[in-house]
Amino acid sequence: MYCRAVEILTETHTDALARFGHALSDPTRTRILLKLRRAPGYPSDLAESIGVSRQILSNHLSCLRGCGLVVAVPEGRRNRYELADVRVADALGDLLGLVLAVDPACCPAADTEGCC
Repeated sequence: MYCRAVEILTETHTDALARFGHALSDPTRTRILLKLRRAPGYPSDLAESIGVSRQILSNHLSCLRGCGLVVAVPEGRRNRYELADVRVADALGDLLGLVLAVDPACCPAADTEGCC
């Protein structure tokens, strides 16, 4: 019984991390998550700031919703998108810090701007 419970928990964790990894595997989805990390946004504004069409953005937002990372909050006839949980922002920050610590070349401004 105990071994099966551990196995189920491990599968759940594996699936959750795989979904998060899938979300981050595309640069457009990563840019969306980083934008939403700063503040909620509307599709038209997100598409413009990221430099993609509304259709492409819509497809990526659908994927991110399916991964459980973002939610759509209805506001009248529009939807505002935000991270599903503040811990997603924390996780993104932790991942960013780790990547920059492992490979400082990922942030060319680090030497001149001291941002990392």
